[in-house]
Amino acid sequence: MGLFNSSNPTLSEKSFNRSMALPSANAMTVKGTLNRFGFLFLMVMATSFYVWNEASVGNSVQGYIMGGAIGGLVLALVLVFKQQWAQYLAPAYALLEGLVVGGISAVYNNAFAKIAPSIVMQAVTLTFGTAIAVYFLYKFGVIRATDRFRSILFTAMGGIMIFYLITFVLSLFNVDIPMLHQGSLMSIGISLVIVVIAALSLVLDFDRIEEGAAMGAPKYMEWYCAFGLLVTLVWLYVEILRLLGNIYGRRD
Repeated sequence: MGLFNSSNPTLSEKSFNRSMALPSANAMTVKGTLNRFGFLFLMVMATSFYVWNEASVGNSVQGYIMGGAIGGLVLALVLVFKQQWAQYLAPAYALLEGLVVGGISAVYNNAFAKIAPSIVMQAVTLTFGTAIAVYFLYKFGVIRATDRFRSILFTAMGGIMIFYLITFVLSLFNVDIPMLHQGSLMSIGISLVIVVIAALSLVLDFDRIEEGAAMGAPKYMEWYCAFGLLVTLVWLYVEILRLLGNIYGRRD
């Protein structure tokens, strides 16, 4: 059984194998990882509120979204290969990710101000509610990170990545897919499937963190694993926000 075949590429088996090859005086712990995650989450909230305030006074947030997305992607790619830099790069990634989260949240808040003024708060509540529910399902053994579970989820993740890529390329040529328009049953169905996949990815993240601690991974892996968990949680939030937007768009 591959213990680290996570659907989250930041928490893969190769990542832990590379970390275990390096000496470390202190070992990674679950508590330490959660503490690091809490710190990174505060970083996300800080820049999110900044961009939100910028939007509230009428300033454009598109630059923040694009800059945060590109910068975050670059740092994420570096972190995948340089986990030992996580203590320094993970906080920077969190700050950049906050720009994206705050910007996207402001865009949705403005777009649905009339029909769903609380759409952002609903997305936040659903995100944390889902994460907590998935954690307890995992903790009590209702959902187990088996090899079959991993392979199915990894395949689904691959399909979603291809879907993202296709829609992005088409958007560059101003090509719209009618069935994916906001409010259509197809768009709602696709968003719901992606939300479920994102939520289930948390199971593998929780499992990988516990396994890493059990194997005595180096201390810096706490930062790296916290970064990986943040990636999944932000993805879940954005997709829930998109799902709510599709649902309210159908009502409009």
